[in-house]
Amino acid sequence: MQTEEISTFSGLPALSLDALTSVAYGPEAIMVVLATAGLSALHLVLPITIAIVALLVILIISYRQVIDGYPEGGGCYAVSKANLGRGVALLAGAALIVDYTLTVAVSISAGVEALVSAFPTVASLTVPLCIAILAIVTLLNLRGLGDAARAFFGPTAIFILGIFLVIFFGLVDPLDPHARLQGVSLVTLHPIETISILLILKAFSSGCSALTGVEAIANGVPTFRKPRVRHAKRTELLLGVILGVMLIGLAILAGHFHIGPRTDNTVLNQIMVIAIGHGVLYYIIALAIVLELALAANTSFGGLPLLGALLAQDDYLPHLMNLRSDRMVLARGIIILSVLSGLLLIGVGGNTNTLIPMFAIGVFTGFTLAQAGMVVHWSRAKPPRWRFKASLNGLGAVLTALATIIFIATKFLEGAWIVIIVIPLLILLFRRINAYYQRVQRTLAVDTKPSVDRDESLLVIVPVTNISRLTATALGMAEELGHEQLAIRILLPDDHQLATELQNKWADWDPGVPLELIKTDYQSITQPVKAFVMKKLLDHDRVILLIPVVEPYKLRHRLLHNQLNLVLSSAFTSEPRVVVARVVLVIDDLSAAPSQRPTPDG
Repeated sequence: MQTEEISTFSGLPALSLDALTSVAYGPEAIMVVLATAGLSALHLVLPITIAIVALLVILIISYRQVIDGYPEGGGCYAVSKANLGRGVALLAGAALIVDYTLTVAVSISAGVEALVSAFPTVASLTVPLCIAILAIVTLLNLRGLGDAARAFFGPTAIFILGIFLVIFFGLVDPLDPHARLQGVSLVTLHPIETISILLILKAFSSGCSALTGVEAIANGVPTFRKPRVRHAKRTELLLGVILGVMLIGLAILAGHFHIGPRTDNTVLNQIMVIAIGHGVLYYIIALAIVLELALAANTSFGGLPLLGALLAQDDYLPHLMNLRSDRMVLARGIIILSVLSGLLLIGVGGNTNTLIPMFAIGVFTGFTLAQAGMVVHWSRAKPPRWRFKASLNGLGAVLTALATIIFIATKFLEGAWIVIIVIPLLILLFRRINAYYQRVQRTLAVDTKPSVDRDESLLVIVPVTNISRLTATALGMAEELGHEQLAIRILLPDDHQLATELQNKWADWDPGVPLELIKTDYQSITQPVKAFVMKKLLDHDRVILLIPVVEPYKLRHRLLHNQLNLVLSSAFTSEPRVVVARVVLVIDDLSAAPSQRPTPDG
């Protein structure tokens, strides 16, 4: 459905909110680290931000190249599989699944915390609010990514325009330059760390959280409308320009206004208060930030289902992950992501600080693998200027690997160890699923030329109640399906008169199919039918149990008929040599034509 596909601009709210909203916590993450070295260290915010934006440029260029080379989507998973081997690709897939799940949880919890900061009276509803927002985002994505993108486009435009207005007024003419900032400064008066290379690297790696989500567009290329590659590359470039300008602009203002981390007052909020004051514009932008942080989870809903579909195609996840709904969405991936994120939010009580130590490790692992994979790609393809392109990707791989190592080392005891355990477990799960599918393929002789068994002994059994159009339809179908047909009727031991009458009528009718009467003490027909079928399997390779079914045109009338087909279908679910099917006679009036095709029920 073309209406569910996204365009260049709608790609921003659909797949880029995670990256765009990182300006709300990325610069602050840098300052929190530098604040431990005192006020004099805060002048490093701008140089570190410029370094992060330089890395952003490298990533944007790289992922535009990934879009060109791998338009089927998958991002670092597709790049790793093609260039680094399946083992590394599984690492990339597991890392991205962890990152996408954490992105949903962090984005929603951060949005709710921002809301609680503005309206403290709803603090007790933190978890219910998180789950409610998660449910709304999930439902919008189940309706189709196009619907979600259109719903989020307005708030996203207000958010981007608002941040640009803050930067503009802050640089040109701050509306409240002497504003009194709330909260207690977190900048230590007695530095506990010195300004060192290690401190700068720690601040750099923390600030790199602003780059999470850059890869989602390359992962979600199939969700764009045609020409998909062109739209995806334009969206990637647009994201890089907007995010880079916002990061550098806010870093300049933070230095110009001498901003530092404070309790209960974010760095972004401090900049806003000074730049635009506390008027109507402030509250509009503040609400847009709250909403966008909550909706940033949509990035994962655009990326993880597609990644799951690729893993399913390669037999590393259940194949149902690759099935699309009527609205052309990968509904199962969306639901699984929603459930996992919901459990995570409930487990941490909607506390963002508990989630942050686990955040970004997965995506930076993906960054590193994608960059390294593109180096191999260029060395194999050798297009014009391939050495320059490979060098650019190689530099990006080194920088993102360094950031990943520093992040793990500094956050390990704070919760990063959980990610280090979960990723190998996911890889183990992938391999176990793949091993099962490999065994199934060997058993089924997939991609071989198996012989067709034309000598199989087949018996079609038709349970009947009386002689009718329904019975005639079922017997006619039975003759088309098998070499041997048999009608059966279940009777109680004392039904002598009924047995005699039915035998006489059957002989007089003479449909060409023998009738066998089965007498039993059971009140239910399931056991005697099953026993009879299993006995016939001793002399036949396969049995088709063809059940005649009346299907009234009106739904309320269907309740008036027995559900024999359902009962018998469940009785034979564990019998591989028994096929249960039904032949349906639809009756809206007495002249209704019967169905001419049996419907398998088991």
